[in-house]
Amino acid sequence: MTQDIRKLAKQIRKEETTLSANHEANFEKLLLAELHQKQPKKGFIKWISIAASVAVLVSVCSGLFLTNENDATPKNTPTKQITLGTISPEFNTIETYYINSINLEISEIEIDNTNKELIDGYLIKIAELMNEYTLLTKEFNTKGVNNATIDALIRNLQLRLELLQQLKKQLSQFKNLNKKNDELQIL
Repeated sequence: MTQDIRKLAKQIRKEETTLSANHEANFEKLLLAELHQKQPKKGFIKWISIAASVAVLVSVCSGLFLTNENDATPKNTPTKQITLGTISPEFNTIETYYINSINLEISEIEIDNTNKELIDGYLIKIAELMNEYTLLTKEFNTKGVNNATIDALIRNLQLRLELLQQLKKQLSQFKNLNKKNDELQIL
């Protein structure tokens, strides 16, 4: 009952199979039909996901701008709020540089369905860093000026900028990968 697989493979190779004369034409017809099929539209889901991405981006940007405006406007409290920029002109320059760079990087991000998840993940991390920055500023006001808090504030700004630069790099790699995949599908 048992048969050697090698013998069966040799027998199958010996049997010649012939393709029909119009096999190539049939294959081309099926291939063209498959390539030119219209894909079902997911318009509603597409618009909701784009709207959600824009909402997240707007909330992050508004948080950045509101933080800047709140730091620049005087409070109606008797004590003056201390921020990184109010310590010295050098720290003000550093803070302004990082915040402007962060805002620029955010404004250059292009959101679409293919990269929405990636961008949302990064924006959540950046929002967490913004909350941490606010807490550090409050600590700065309660405990006073110290080198550890100054370093933490500057490092927080650097991390946000690095995250955005990393996001842009991953988006460009993702875009190039999609282009290569599209080129391979065309071939």
